[in-house]
Amino acid sequence: MKRKTSPREHKEKKANPNRTLLSFVDSLKADIAAFFEINHPATFRAQDVHDHFGATDKKLRQLVNELMHELHDSGKLLRQNDGTYSLADTAAVETGLVGRVDHVNRNFAFVISEGQETDIYVETDFLKGAQDGDTVRVQVFSDGRARGQRLEGRVTEIVTRGRTEVVGVIEIWPKYALVEPDHRKLYEPIHIPLDQIQKANDGDKVIVKIVQWPSRTRKAEGEVIEVLGKAGDNNAEMHAILAEFGLPNRFPEEVEKEAQAISEVISEDEIARRKDMRGVTTFTIDPVDAKDFDDALSLRYLENGHVEIGVHIADVSHYVLPNTELENEAFRRATSVYLVDRTVPMLPEKLSNGLCSLRPNEDRLAFSAVFEMTTKGKLISEWFGRTVIHSDRRFSYEEAQEVLETSVGDYPEELTLLNTLAKILRKERFKKGAINFETIEVRFRLDENGKPLGIYQKERKDSNKLIEEFMLLANRRVAEFVFGLSKGKTKNTMVYRVHQAPDADKLQSFATFVAKLGYTVEVDDEKQIAKSMNSMLSEVEGKPEQNLIESLAVRTMAKARYTTEDLGHFGLAFRRYSHFTSPIRRYPDVLAHRLLQKYLDGAEAVNKDSLEDACRHSSERERLAAEAERASIKYKQIEYMSSMDHEREFAGIITGVTEFGIFVEITETASEGLIRVSDLGDDFYELDKENYRLVGQRTKKIYTFGDQVKVRVKETNLARRSMDLLLADSPQAGTRSRRIEATKATKAARRGTSSRSGNARGKSKAKSKASSSTGRRKR
Repeated sequence: MKRKTSPREHKEKKANPNRTLLSFVDSLKADIAAFFEINHPATFRAQDVHDHFGATDKKLRQLVNELMHELHDSGKLLRQNDGTYSLADTAAVETGLVGRVDHVNRNFAFVISEGQETDIYVETDFLKGAQDGDTVRVQVFSDGRARGQRLEGRVTEIVTRGRTEVVGVIEIWPKYALVEPDHRKLYEPIHIPLDQIQKANDGDKVIVKIVQWPSRTRKAEGEVIEVLGKAGDNNAEMHAILAEFGLPNRFPEEVEKEAQAISEVISEDEIARRKDMRGVTTFTIDPVDAKDFDDALSLRYLENGHVEIGVHIADVSHYVLPNTELENEAFRRATSVYLVDRTVPMLPEKLSNGLCSLRPNEDRLAFSAVFEMTTKGKLISEWFGRTVIHSDRRFSYEEAQEVLETSVGDYPEELTLLNTLAKILRKERFKKGAINFETIEVRFRLDENGKPLGIYQKERKDSNKLIEEFMLLANRRVAEFVFGLSKGKTKNTMVYRVHQAPDADKLQSFATFVAKLGYTVEVDDEKQIAKSMNSMLSEVEGKPEQNLIESLAVRTMAKARYTTEDLGHFGLAFRRYSHFTSPIRRYPDVLAHRLLQKYLDGAEAVNKDSLEDACRHSSERERLAAEAERASIKYKQIEYMSSMDHEREFAGIITGVTEFGIFVEITETASEGLIRVSDLGDDFYELDKENYRLVGQRTKKIYTFGDQVKVRVKETNLARRSMDLLLADSPQAGTRSRRIEATKATKAARRGTSSRSGNARGKSKAKSKASSSTGRRKR
């Protein structure tokens, strides 16, 4: 549709008739420059440029020629001896930007470059075969900056590949096989020669190693290196998720051998070097299904009326030594990974569940933080060092909670006092500006085959918070203690867990979001942010939008990370904070133990460089582990929802709106699905971006962020971990659900009447067509 001219614009054009012409000339000049940049290093005649821009008019051709001369004079174009033109090597606005590819759509990607405010838009044709996650060098076209629009560019070099292995489902055809990647941002199948499929069967989940990367004219090629099992099988799917994020599922043989060779006997000499706390009342409190107990609490009453609280942490650094296979593997993994049905540990089982686990009724080596406190929670003194302990009791959170509530059971006096002190510590944290994030944790009831039978949300009670507060105390005081041991102006190097203040723009966007739902967050006064945030989070507790708002609040905050920089922790309101309390499952904690011991022994500050590299690596591995955990939760949510009756209605809340649909989170299962605009059949809906809503053109019906709705399941896609929904009152809901059931029945009947071998001939004919069209499949 032709754009109308406003009265103001018309007036301006009348006053300055050359303005439009100048704008056109500048735009054409930028387009010509971009044409040469895109096609570099090719050379072109003036006639080629005329043809490209459709310059059939003599005056327009003359203008194009003049602009090319200007670009040549400014050094952006080179004129060859034969009269053709090409891009000068120095003509690109940027040729040295390096960034990571985020292939958000089949048609385009963004290159995210550190230090660059704006992400660079790159069309898929200009990716040069780069895939999602690759690190690339990108050339930015000049026209984006000239016109003040988004930055656009093209990839000139693939610096490093983000992945060399891909997980997907294999389809075996008569002359080749295809693997359709599970990863949402890999859009094309991978071709596999039949002699490279190993023992895979049609429909198996496999890991493929890429041997030929894709280009503009050629598809990716690979070879199957591992068959995980039938797609849909629980073990196959969980292993596939680990492989998708580059996470291991087994230990190398040499690592296991080294672990098995470690003696289980604690020598008398080792005990003599440590503080012996085996006679102090000690216990652990962990999830009911936990196998690795890396922290314990002890309590002793002192003659002066104070109490001694011991926070005892597994002494992993005693067993995992530098320059060993165990150390190398712990560094590579950097973290344990927690999927819905399993833990993939950072350390082999002999250490994680055995020698380093603070199991009851066994002597164990620990690294301890021991605090003398008044019964009112005032810290009097502290001691840090290596100990030997003996846990008297293993509590689950539920068992400890029952003792707290009834005062019946083991150690009721000790647990009650610890809980009282924890509440004092917690209150003090919030008084100083800590933010009370209580995000909902989704848990599953699974059968023996890993199939979800139900979904529930984990409830955090006093027993959980008790442990949390004393771990926070130990982490904070270790960081402060190491800093305090510094000599002179040179501060001791430490591995900190830092969390910086949120970006002002993100915070403002969050405040605008929640304002639409009737809540207020103060963002102008930094000192009031935490108090205001806590007030809002308290107000939303128990309401349908609680999970939505808490999730958005967490995403608004900066990401916590590891570093040697002393930056503090905004969310916890701690000036200094480290991770000291979970060395069985976190590599930075092992580093913190080693550093603390060095400084206790009187060593000088250690060099930061190698530690900073380890911090970056650990932060990245933590991110991957979290993504894998979310993927496993999403898979089980979709698997569970796929078993639901399509006539069943669910209460939900709108968590997002886009031009293509509405995202809804089902309150009961915390699972998210999409209602496509095409399924809102009663009107034509347009996106009102400023107000986060879709508006019907005819009916003026509005679907906005935070609205409560009733939905039904339309269809689920386990391979993509996605779910389509329908509004429960949609006239299409009933007919579509019946159509889906009929389709399922038809497919089941076909499967029952034709075996794979019996249908091979027909399949061969059907697939021969795919073979002649570069293997492209219908999705």
